[in-house]
Amino acid sequence: MLSRNVTTPFGRRPMSLALIKGQMRAAEIKPGKTADKWKVFRDACEARAVLGIQDRALAVLDALLTFYPDNELCEERGLVVFPSNDQLSVRAHGIAGTTLRRHLAALVDAGLIQRKDSANGKRYARKDDSGEIEEAFGFSLAPLLARAEELALAAQQMAAERRRFRSTKEALSICRRDVRKLLTAAIEEGAAGDWGRIEGMFLELTGRIPRTPTIADIEPILDEMQMLREEILNRMEIQEDSQNTDSNAVQNERHIQSSNTESSNELEPSSGTEQGAKPSQNIWPTRVAVKAFPLAMVLQACPDIADYAPGGTVANWRDLMSAAVVVRSMLGVSPSAYQDACETLGPENAAAVMACILERGGHINSAGGYLRDLTRKAARGEFSLGPMLMALMRANGAPGCKAS
Repeated sequence: MLSRNVTTPFGRRPMSLALIKGQMRAAEIKPGKTADKWKVFRDACEARAVLGIQDRALAVLDALLTFYPDNELCEERGLVVFPSNDQLSVRAHGIAGTTLRRHLAALVDAGLIQRKDSANGKRYARKDDSGEIEEAFGFSLAPLLARAEELALAAQQMAAERRRFRSTKEALSICRRDVRKLLTAAIEEGAAGDWGRIEGMFLELTGRIPRTPTIADIEPILDEMQMLREEILNRMEIQEDSQNTDSNAVQNERHIQSSNTESSNELEPSSGTEQGAKPSQNIWPTRVAVKAFPLAMVLQACPDIADYAPGGTVANWRDLMSAAVVVRSMLGVSPSAYQDACETLGPENAAAVMACILERGGHINSAGGYLRDLTRKAARGEFSLGPMLMALMRANGAPGCKAS
């Protein structure tokens, strides 16, 4: 059986168990089986990544198929083509001889063709008296016919993988755009949150995307990017709910005050010493009346803050507050500490304080602790922003000096 179904290569080319297995599989083709040679060729092109062959090897296979006279591969009509290397080179668009031989070997190794070598290694056909080909030596296309269904399935799987990769890559691009724009909106509009840390996570994720990614590269990045987007949206939703709650509380308080007409004393300031007076139990944050200074004055006292603003310049209070959020994260100030400062001093003054802390960064050991201390003093009426700004303005007015 082996002597009929297996042929060994001519010359120094070695025999291998893989070649024996391929030849035996090609010998088991069911009688009458046919396949469209160009359909099989297209499937091989689709599955080239699985087969481990290059485009030039497929060009050589295409040239080989042109020497097969029929469109249908059929064992009864013979499956061996026997062109010379010169003829193959012409039909393979002038491929060089050494390159041609290398890609022919690659097609053999991939199990797409088989060598059927003559005794002297020449390719030719022996015909009978009627002119019909009795035996041919060259390249057998039997593996293509034997593996037609396998190649079709591999082509379908590769096409599905490409669609999956394309959709995953598109989803990552959209999610990446969402996160970037949501972060920009949150920072520019001064929304409370640890946006500097989140932006750092975003930059770390985008930095992990390879120049030529695979599906295995981008799927975990997409999962993490989607989680980051959800975190941003949750923070924004929580803040919006908090703002709505505060607004409703203020409206309810006003409604109660305007509805209670039993005593006109309710509309007068109370000293807290009247009979029946009770200590105040306000559950909402109390904003202290801290004087707001001109933006130009803050920038003159604290020029370094502009480096952290959008576009590297502070054109309005919104830009200053956006820069303050970045600086807060950079200096390690907790979100709660900065939120307390915003509620006590107001967002503009809190941003100005962060600018001052940045300017005096070399003289402050703990920026977070320093901000909390200033917030407590402001709540007691013991802190004024003016002297701090004036001191920094004097220090910046003398070249080479820093505030002490």
